[in-house]
Order: sequence, then structure tokens, then C-alpha cells
Amino acid sequence: MKQSNTFIPTLREVPSDAEIKSHKLLLRAGFIRQVASGVYTYMPLGWRVLQKIEKIVREEMDKAGGVELLMPALQPAELWQESGRWNDYGPELMRLNDRHERPFALGPTHEEVITALVRDEIKSYKRLPLTLYQIQTKFRDEKRPRMGLLRGREFVMKDAYSFHTTRESLDETYEKMYEAYSNIFSRLGLNFRAVIADSGSIGGKGTHEFMVLSEIGEDTIAFSDESDYAANIEMAEVVTTYNKKDEPLKELQKVNTGEHKTIEDVVTFLKIQSEDTIKSLLFKVDGEFVLVLVRGDHEVNDVKVKNLLDASVVELATPEETERIIGCQIGNVGPIGVQNVKVIADIAVQYIVNGVCGANEEHMHYVNVNPDRDFQVDTYADLRFIQEGDPSPDGKGTVKFAKGIEVGHVFKLGTKYSNALNATFLDENGRSQPMIMGCYGIGISRLMMAIAEQFADDKGLVWPEVVSPYQVHILIVNMKDETQTSLGFDVYHRLQKAGFEVLLDDRNERAGVKFADSDLIGIPTRITIGKKASDGIVEMKDRQTGEVKEIAVDQMINELAKA
Repeated sequence: MKQSNTFIPTLREVPSDAEIKSHKLLLRAGFIRQVASGVYTYMPLGWRVLQKIEKIVREEMDKAGGVELLMPALQPAELWQESGRWNDYGPELMRLNDRHERPFALGPTHEEVITALVRDEIKSYKRLPLTLYQIQTKFRDEKRPRMGLLRGREFVMKDAYSFHTTRESLDETYEKMYEAYSNIFSRLGLNFRAVIADSGSIGGKGTHEFMVLSEIGEDTIAFSDESDYAANIEMAEVVTTYNKKDEPLKELQKVNTGEHKTIEDVVTFLKIQSEDTIKSLLFKVDGEFVLVLVRGDHEVNDVKVKNLLDASVVELATPEETERIIGCQIGNVGPIGVQNVKVIADIAVQYIVNGVCGANEEHMHYVNVNPDRDFQVDTYADLRFIQEGDPSPDGKGTVKFAKGIEVGHVFKLGTKYSNALNATFLDENGRSQPMIMGCYGIGISRLMMAIAEQFADDKGLVWPEVVSPYQVHILIVNMKDETQTSLGFDVYHRLQKAGFEVLLDDRNERAGVKFADSDLIGIPTRITIGKKASDGIVEMKDRQTGEVKEIAVDQMINELAKA
């Protein structure tokens, strides 16, 4: 492709709304352009990268037994109402009505559509298992789209769904998909980890996220420093062993702590340790209020609360709700005397001796608080976030944290959707059984951003060859020099004939502009046609290593084949 004939609008300045390296570079290098907040056009170079990512995904999905199809982005509300997610999914679901006032949604995912399709077409166990996948545009009305393609309102995704007669069959496909995903991200050259995760609004039990390690990642990964254990921080089990202080229980007292409400302020005021305090937070769990207790130096993990109570929606109660239910402001909430509210506590709370908690009235706290003597807990469970330095849940080493970008997610859905949408099959005995499902997603456009984030330097993008828009970038330094121009086009045609994907910079621009754009675009190999053109000599530069060598044109193809 001649650069004069394509559309690569590079920018010298960094766009003001770009927050992270990959976003800045993809905009500057002309790979994407914003149409609206969280909505992008994929320019010619960006589209080529997406197509190459899709090709690798298709190859591994097909190898794992997946069959590709394409479903509509526009989905009728009835299907979402059948599954119960029309209301549960939340404001991220883009809803609209047609001219007849029939409600629809722009699909953020396709569990309902695929389940209804298979329900209507498959009746016998003989046609299962089956894995179907698509690559398609999805829509989510993000409250605050940010970081370019990492958190957008319109994005390209590969989603796959498997249907089974037994849990063992689901487990087998799950392992195939896990392996396929590992192959995909390895082929892309990414530094990634597969981590234990929460299924979120998708539902189901048993899930892994695939995280590309990056400091700009929105997710925190807890991993062992001595094993391959890794989990999303929301799902990392706490296995810390606690011990009670060996001291007599003291008499419960109420003290005036004035305006001191936070754990930090109360600890300083009372001259105690934060691990001797009880943090009490009121949550609304599927519409019911639940008081959650953790030690003062710990944080409530709402995902663990959700999983313990098998809930769909868990949210912190508002200040107004807290005052109405408990009778005080948030900073003074405590478990003593609370009535008609379920109380659950993290295991560490059970080991507090002569602790401190809110007294459910302004300016007041209790001291010498002892669980089970002064208040009752309905359930003790692991309800806190794991911390760095805690023992690894697999018993090997201690926990460390890293940031990650989620690029893939595999779920064992079970019968959540097949039960809701009545997707059944007849087994060997002619009995009707619900189909058992799996779900497997990869963010294609997000992958482009993650690759750009991991593979870049201070000059621009540095694409791995497997996804680079072109393999070779030819620069003719002086288009007015007939020798350079003639050799440049000769090299261009030779490489095309040899099967290389080539971008030829034939623009009438200064050499400095061409070199800067080439570094910015990040194609793996650059061939410069310059002053030694008359001798049949070109300069070859490796974009990743920066290695430069001069070679004869006749040796060029052999040299490229070695790379």
C-alpha cells in the first residue's frame, strides 16, 4: 500500500483528552479517532490490527471446536425479561423503543439470544455438546468512558457459548477454552495471568479472568510470590490465622469521641490500634438491609458479601438510609443494640478482645466491646479484601499485588439461562433436562489497546509482527531523487511479490517527518532508501531493538526471512 493512497492522519501533539500511553499513541499514530465519548472509528491501520487479532482468535477458537455465527446487536426486551436481567443489568444496558413502542436493547452480551436460538433448534442430547461463537460490536452505556478503548461504550468482542448435557462435558470444554485463550494471548506476545474471578452480572459459578499485566490496569491481581496462584483481589480467599489476646474481658463502656468518626481519627483519639476496632457498614442486599462488620484495619469485600448471601445486587446504604435504619450517621454505626437487621461479620472480628465500635448515636463509641457477649452475629465468614503480605490461599508463599487489564473471561454458567428461558433437551431416557452452559469472552478492541500499552517506547508504538498493520515500512528519503524513487518502488514490488505486507512512504515530506511517523506507527521493520541507492544499498532497522544494518537489495528478502 502506498502511503499517499491510504489514510493515516498522524498528529504531532498529544490530544488533551488522552489519559494513558496507548490511548495517546493510537490517536497520534492515526489508528483510531473518537466520534463521541467512548465511541471510536477504527482507521485503516487500526482496522488491520483488529483483523489480525480476530484471525488469531478464530484460529484458536476453531481448533478448540467452536463454530462461528453472527447474532444481531439489537435484542428484544422480552428475552432479557425472561432471563430476569432487563432490570438487574442496570443503567449500562442501552435501551430503546422502535416506532411501535416495542422495547429493545443494544446487546452488551448475548446469553439470552444464543440460549433462545439453541432452545428452539436443539431438542435431543445427541446434538450436544455444541460451542458457538461470534465476533461482533457490543454496547454498554458506561457512566464514565475513559482510557480510550479500555473502557468504551461501543467495542468489538468475541463471545462464545457452549451447551452440554453434563457438568463433566462443560468442564471439558471449559478446559479447552482456557487453553485456547492461553494460546491466543501467548501468540500475541502478551505478559498475562489467568486469575480466579467473580462472574458478576453474567452469573454462574466457576470463572477465570485473563489479565494483561499493566500499571494502568483497573483490576488488582493477588498472586503468590512462590507459586502460580493468582486471583482477582475480589475473589482471593483470606486464610490468615487469628489469635485472641490473652487478657480478661473488661466492662462495656460508652465514651464521647466528639467529632472523631473515621477509624483513623478514633484510633488516634483513643490511643489504640486499628486492629482493635470494629468497622460497621450498612449494605442493601437485594433490597434488604444487612450490617457487615470487619476489623478496623480491613476493608469490606462486597463481592464476598454477595456470594455469601447468594445475592444479585449489593450496594452500600446511603447516609439517609443508614440514619433511618440504624438511627445515626455513618461514622457512629455499630452492632450493639441493632434490631431487625441481619448482622454478618468477617472471621477476624470474632477474635477481637476489648475492642471499640460505634454506639449508634452521634459523638459516641463503645469501648471494651467483645463479640458474642455484647452483640450477636448471624454468620461469620471471609468478608474482607486480602492484603499484601497475607498467606497465599494455596498455602505457598505470601500474597503480592499487581495491576491488570482484563482482556478475556471464561465462565461456567450452569443452568442459570437455560432454566430461565426453558432451554431443555431430551436425555437418553426421554426425560427433559436443562442444558448446562458455558460462556467465554474476549475483548478484541481492548486487546488492541492492551498490546499497544505493553509494546511501546518513547518514540511510539512497537507492534509485534503477528498483529502489525504491515510487516515492512519502506521510506524513500527524497522523492525528487529519481534513483531513490526508482529503487524504492523496485523494493516495494519485490517485497509484495515475495508475500510481504508493505507500506511505502511515497509522500513528498521531509525526511524527519517520515522517520518520526514511521517510529510512531511502529511497523516491525523499516527499510530506508537513501544516499546509497545508486549502489543498490538500503538501510534496514528493527523497530523493537533499534538495530540498524546496511544490506544489498539482493540480500534484503533473505534478511527479512531471518527476522
